[in-house]
Amino acid sequence: MKNINDLLRDCIRGLKPYSSARDEYTGEVGVFLDANENPFNNPYNRYPDPYQRKLKEKIVAIKGAKASQLFLGNGSDEPIDLLFRAFCEPGVENVVSINPTYGMYQVAADINNIDVRKVLLTDDFELDVPALLNACDDKTKMLFICSPNNPTGNSFKKEDIETILSNFDGIVVLDEAYIDFAPEKSFLPVLEQYPKLVILQTFSKAWGMAGIRLGMAFASEEIIRVLSKIKYPYNINILTQQKASELLDHVAGKDAWVKEILAERVKVIDGLSQLSFVHKIYPSDANYLLVKTDQPKAIYNYLVDKQIIVRDRSSVALCEGCLRITIGSPDENNQLMDALAQYNK
Repeated sequence: MKNINDLLRDCIRGLKPYSSARDEYTGEVGVFLDANENPFNNPYNRYPDPYQRKLKEKIVAIKGAKASQLFLGNGSDEPIDLLFRAFCEPGVENVVSINPTYGMYQVAADINNIDVRKVLLTDDFELDVPALLNACDDKTKMLFICSPNNPTGNSFKKEDIETILSNFDGIVVLDEAYIDFAPEKSFLPVLEQYPKLVILQTFSKAWGMAGIRLGMAFASEEIIRVLSKIKYPYNINILTQQKASELLDHVAGKDAWVKEILAERVKVIDGLSQLSFVHKIYPSDANYLLVKTDQPKAIYNYLVDKQIIVRDRSSVALCEGCLRITIGSPDENNQLMDALAQYNK
């Protein structure tokens, strides 16, 4: 079995990281004269903590992990990109991904000149585990699984993910962006059992903080050290760190939001099921629904005219005829359903 060092690109393995002024000294300081900062406009004149130590301590206290197992990125897209740069040799190696799924895996691969081998889900949107493993070869460095999956909304079977973790000799990236809305549990409690597992989570969904761009990657200490070595020095700005820290003091508020969104999801499903042009509403473990209709583009354009924006996913593999509808506030959902009821007449 390959270890993390075996999987790294040669240039990353021997990389000497940039050392910032804040790397050289940590602790309480009265006078900072080391980083050529403007002495005025405190605290925004100072570079932020490059390793977000105080914020990480708050996060891991909630998540049940160690600070050394956590990387914070500018959205989840940053650790996705860094994983490609750390482990995949451009133009030589490849990754395997399910299809359909979150589009940034493909974009990050294209930017880094890495081939993506896409494996279709089954007709009921489950993992085709034998096909995923058969798509891998000795040049396959990573395998991406999003669960609950975007855009299908369903979680994958725990035993299928465990089979992949036990049989793939590379990095498994498990994207749990929507895990707060799912009845299934996160893989975080078993992270230490799988040294090549990377779990992505985010503050954009359940925490209601998409605007501050903060993503989390949980992994072995060895993988986290690699990501920290190759990231830009001050990737998480001070405003993001402050706002996230404030909201982490209100976990009950986040839980209340999730509860209301799940209740609204039931109401939206009930309303959609009454519409003649809705042929199927797929089961969802996320804060959105995938809805099959025979006229997705017409419905999409009609809603745009009503200043209501959903997502047309009809050109995505296995999602022909489908719209993806995010669950909004009660008022937003009522506006959606009123508009669709008028369209139905």
